[in-house]
Amino acid sequence: MNMGFVASKPQGARYKEMAVRIQDALAFMEACGITSENAPQMAKTDFFTSHEALLLRYEQALTRIDSTSGEYYDTSAHMLWIGDRTRDPDEAHVEFLSGVANPIGVKAGPSQDPDTLLRLIDKLNPNNDPGRLTVICRFGAGNVEKHLPGFIRRIEQEGRKVVWSCDPMHGNTIKSSTGYKTRPFDRILSEVKEFFNVHAAEGTHAGGVHFEMTGQDVTECLGGAFEVTEERLSDRYHTACDPRLNANQALELAFLIAEMLKNERGDGKVAASAS
Repeated sequence: MNMGFVASKPQGARYKEMAVRIQDALAFMEACGITSENAPQMAKTDFFTSHEALLLRYEQALTRIDSTSGEYYDTSAHMLWIGDRTRDPDEAHVEFLSGVANPIGVKAGPSQDPDTLLRLIDKLNPNNDPGRLTVICRFGAGNVEKHLPGFIRRIEQEGRKVVWSCDPMHGNTIKSSTGYKTRPFDRILSEVKEFFNVHAAEGTHAGGVHFEMTGQDVTECLGGAFEVTEERLSDRYHTACDPRLNANQALELAFLIAEMLKNERGDGKVAASAS
């Protein structure tokens, strides 16, 4: 992690303070003798995979019966999810994922209603097992307060146990004036803030976020502190499908979300502006 990048940003003090805290924590751990040499777990992490269960023949070919439990698992990934256009409760994608024991997710968008979401939840998680099902919300900036409260209230009223996650990427995809499919950084951040604020108002928990990003220095999403303009999109537009946040944009977003969480612990509401 290049902390010099964070400390030298125009937004300044906030990032510098976070960088100093991280550096202080690392220095403290080293002073205590906790390093990657004598504590191997510091250099390791558990790694899990997830993807959309879109091609059912592929998913079926990789599905196996667990010899210890007798349950079916799709071994193509740890977690599978259903997209916004394949989540009809009466169609094949939902039927398939209802039969595997993996943790699963389902997208919830502005074209959905709370009653249909409840049907999906009951079909995908009939035993109401905590942690089995994640509802991945993708409404688009400016639409979260219109849709999400009704979803939360209906699901809470019926006592269903789900993890609420925010996907601020897919609902904020636009076509630039130069013809490139892109996503504005400020709209991505805005949807995350709206998601956190709605959960704070409803007394529920914002359980996760979903981003599409890369460690490469691509120019696919607009904005960020090192601003990617519409004219610069063609510089390093490498994606074959969806626009991704680059390394700098992803790191900036991570720090801003960390600040949101800190604010949420303080007064229960995320600040309306990040500047």
